[in-house]
Amino acid sequence: MKKTYIPLALFAVLLVFLAIGLTRDPREIPSPLIGKPAPAFSAPVLNAAGQRLGSKDMLGQVWLLNAWASWCVACREEHPLLVEFAKTNTVPIVGLDYKDSDAAGTTWLSRFGNPYSTVITDHDGRIGIDFGLYGVPESFLIDKAGIIRYKQIGPITQQALRDKILPLIQSLKKQG
Repeated sequence: MKKTYIPLALFAVLLVFLAIGLTRDPREIPSPLIGKPAPAFSAPVLNAAGQRLGSKDMLGQVWLLNAWASWCVACREEHPLLVEFAKTNTVPIVGLDYKDSDAAGTTWLSRFGNPYSTVITDHDGRIGIDFGLYGVPESFLIDKAGIIRYKQIGPITQQALRDKILPLIQSLKKQG
């Protein structure tokens, strides 16, 4: 008689896990990199022959790494907000042109505006893999010591910028 309750108990446990999963926001996927050093990289700067930007170059400042691509529809949705945010000069925004051609990236930025202090290229996706990209757009807020403090999966929204990113930037800037 007790063996007949085993499938029922397993089904109940499965329902509990399903219910918990349905209450979670899919954009709030925890990143194993939060609180850890940003992956080291050195990448070519878009349209600057021979120039490179590396993670070590950004030490000492709070900055935002925004992964995007010209072929990304959601990147276009987020882009006007980044252009406006860049005008505030709150933090440097480094663009990571992910799995894109230089020509396509350049054309896209010319057409829609360039919010980035620097754009680096990731033609083969290696930097994106190191950062654990799920796709584009994704953004990482990195502190003065090079530690990832926040990850935005999907487009940055006005609400995320106002409620999460800006307060965290202000807090990180105050830290030594």
